[in-house]
Amino acid sequence: MSQSQSFSHQAAGAREDAQVSRLLTWLSFTATVFLLGIGLKAWYSGHMLHAWVLWSCSVLVSLNMVYFALSGNAVRQKGGLIVVVGLLFVYLIASGGESNTGPLWFYVFPPLLFFLTNLKAGTGVLLICYLVAAVVFQFPDLPFITAEYSSDFKIRFFATLTFESIFCFVLEAGRLKARNELLELVVTHEHAARTDELTGLSNRRDMQHRLVSEFSRYQRSGHHFSIVLIDLDLFKTINDDHGHDAGDAVLRQFSALVRDIIRQTDVAARWGGEEFLLLLPDTSLLQALTLAERLRAEVAEARFSFRNHCLPVTISAGVCSIAKAASIDDLLKQADLNLYNAKDAGRNRIAPRVRSRGEVRPIDSSS
Repeated sequence: MSQSQSFSHQAAGAREDAQVSRLLTWLSFTATVFLLGIGLKAWYSGHMLHAWVLWSCSVLVSLNMVYFALSGNAVRQKGGLIVVVGLLFVYLIASGGESNTGPLWFYVFPPLLFFLTNLKAGTGVLLICYLVAAVVFQFPDLPFITAEYSSDFKIRFFATLTFESIFCFVLEAGRLKARNELLELVVTHEHAARTDELTGLSNRRDMQHRLVSEFSRYQRSGHHFSIVLIDLDLFKTINDDHGHDAGDAVLRQFSALVRDIIRQTDVAARWGGEEFLLLLPDTSLLQALTLAERLRAEVAEARFSFRNHCLPVTISAGVCSIAKAASIDDLLKQADLNLYNAKDAGRNRIAPRVRSRGEVRPIDSSS
């Protein structure tokens, strides 16, 4: 999985976790009110212990909500709610609740459990609950068990609960599969929307977004950056003499060469036609000129070919640092002007010109 895909998956997971947390908060609030109401009914019906247990569970659910509001820990929010519901289930099946209807409330647990956990964890917790129910049904004389259930009830309880659990498992598995497929489609669409199809580099839209982001970072923290605007010299001649397929092959080979030379933090984009733009974060003008000159030399020495025909390829480039511009538009205009000067001076060169040893260097390295 690429880094961009990983980020997309993480962002989607974060959004889903936030939605689940909001849902659980409302669910916990509803459960608190419901438990208080059922407990009040039990109290007036003379089931004092049952009322106090329900009220205690409502307090635990409320405390779980308060803890999440203070800590923001969604994992513990889920775990806390599952523990409270599990304890309530153990009490209801052991005591029978009112009129031995306590176990019926357990039908709420499987869908909630699969929603809050994954399929494997949810199945494991359900098996534990099955074991607790089997112990209660099989050993009614244990000290903590006060309920008695008929054989028909036991059979029907396990049968219907098993059916519901399998049904919830299948539904959740289908939901997760559909979610993952949709996420993959979103990632593919996002990648296609910001990638040049021919070269695999960023497209103009993506580069413009990155320029805005990098300029904002520069304004916040003062981290300088530079750009290199590149044009393939006499590219039209290649298309005219060898065909557009040859031109496409040159663009792909040049893009591969660019990827090999730039740093991992740099971004290369096809700016349009045979023009390319490099974004170089945390890079001074002198450093950008050095990289551009290295790229120019590598291109001049590289062997570009198409169907066993060697194609002569050189580049011209205009370099500019944000220190020399007041805005992104100014930065691009200055780089474009420098590119024009490089081509006007004979092509296969970089502007501003990198001075050789012995010459006075007019470029301030601090820029």
